[in-house]
Amino acid sequence: MLENGCCEAMRIDGTKRLCQIRGKMHKKVWIAAGDIVLVGLREYQDDKADIILKYMPDEACLLKAYRELPESTPLNEGISGGLDEEDDGAGDDYIEFILTSC
Repeated sequence: MLENGCCEAMRIDGTKRLCQIRGKMHKKVWIAAGDIVLVGLREYQDDKADIILKYMPDEACLLKAYRELPESTPLNEGISGGLDEEDDGAGDDYIEFILTSC
């Protein structure tokens, strides 16, 4: 997530785009790292897009079951455990997610 409702989204093929969260979703649907979202591409800007839908975990599992998502796509549903488990003071700022099987 970036500021002002922007975020950086990575497509399945590995390309990254700067995305703007749709105004109707702003402050109503919270998007976290690892969420599966539907992105609308812009005709006039190739490197930018708009997030128009966030898939809930059960919807993402259905997409994977219908083979709309590759098998290698991880489905993240939340933070596992505490971040203090491996706190060695190295300044690592990361969140570990649990992968679910569909």
